Amino acid sequence: MRDMGEPKLKIVAMPNDTNPAGNIFGGWILSQIDLAGAIAARELSPERVVTISMDKVVFKEPVFVGDIVSCYAKIIKAGNTSIAVEVEVSAQRVDELGCTSCINVTSAIVTYVSVDKRGRKKPISNELKRIHGFLES
Repeated sequence: MRDMGEPKLKIVAMPNDTNPAGNIFGGWILSQIDLAGAIAARELSPERVVTISMDKVVFKEPVFVGDIVSCYAKIIKAGNTSIAVEVEVSAQRVDELGCTSCINVTSAIVTYVSVDKRGRKKPISNELKRIHGFLES
């Protein structure tokens, strides 16, 4: 998670979030990815963003009940109205010996579009792009 900063979202995986095998349901993890990515995207589009795609979603390890799930997100590209966000998900868990470990469990690239209150595309402010390093001064 280096270079990702602080997590945008942190939550405990609960029993209600399990699939029939007893692991945390992949759809629940996708939901957390979407929320964390949207929080990051709103740095460039404070009014509202909508998800348009999830790409390169990779489930590397299972998530278990009781894991503390952290979603790290950073903007990697900003267009006129679109914002691409890299999201990395880790799970902090305690093993049977009481040792804590942190495991990278999932990653994704999520694309959002800046929209107004009516849901119409809204250009991203050049000033915000400049502040976040996506435009030269």
